[in-house]
Amino acid sequence: MSSISFSEVADLQISKFANIGAFAILIFDFCITFQDEVKWTWSRPWDITRVIFVISRYLPFIGSALTAYAALRVSGPPAPSLAENSIHILSIVAAEGLLLIRTWAFWQKSKWVLIGLIAYSMVTIIAAVSMNVFPNHQLISAAMSTLPGQGGFESSRNAALVYAILALFECVILALTVYKKFSDYRQTESSIITTVYGGSVFYMGCIIAITVTNVIIDAVFPVGFSNMLDTLQLVIHSVLGSRIMFHLRSSHDYMYKMHTSLPMVSEVMQFERPWTNERSNASCEV
Repeated sequence: MSSISFSEVADLQISKFANIGAFAILIFDFCITFQDEVKWTWSRPWDITRVIFVISRYLPFIGSALTAYAALRVSGPPAPSLAENSIHILSIVAAEGLLLIRTWAFWQKSKWVLIGLIAYSMVTIIAAVSMNVFPNHQLISAAMSTLPGQGGFESSRNAALVYAILALFECVILALTVYKKFSDYRQTESSIITTVYGGSVFYMGCIIAITVTNVIIDAVFPVGFSNMLDTLQLVIHSVLGSRIMFHLRSSHDYMYKMHTSLPMVSEVMQFERPWTNERSNASCEV
């Protein structure tokens, strides 16, 4: 075996361990946030928001488990990756759906914002899936793997473009949130507004950071590292998407208990208790 092959073996081992570690993070986060899930979602009716939440919350366990299984295989051909890739894509799309709904709520359920976000989301999904489904058409040149039978745990350089498209979408969502905060509440001194918007911006920043990191790894790192953060990408979307939802609902509950009638709260989310604010018709199930 050549020195290049030895190097690639080491790269693949690091990638496999990183994916197994990300799966452990997902399990740990589920354990420490399960109480929040019971408190903030189990009593809610089954609407589109809850369905999307359940997909983004639980489907990553299947995808991460399949990736961990592939990482732990020591012999035989690699397991088929179609189901794994499909689950990863659907899980990330569901997590992005939660971010889309939250952003739409921040914009007082504007019809035009919703239409624009849905249209942009469809373009993003079609472009990303097309590059993921046709990996043999290399848009970024790269050296091929020198290890036989390891293609199942390495991806093409096209993955960098997929993550770049996703990062651009997430930056648009972040920009809409920041713009809304400063355009409507620049002069408002409120801890709840700072908490709601600040927390959302922080979580979005973390999601964008892991996506951009994957762009860099898939574009310039050796091919053995191409899937190093594959599971972590899935886990971060699931974990932070859920935390944004829990965060908003806990903030709303706090505001209700404090008997504070800020219009922003009723514009962002609606929960079990009715609001008498005149703008409560702009509330959203988030």
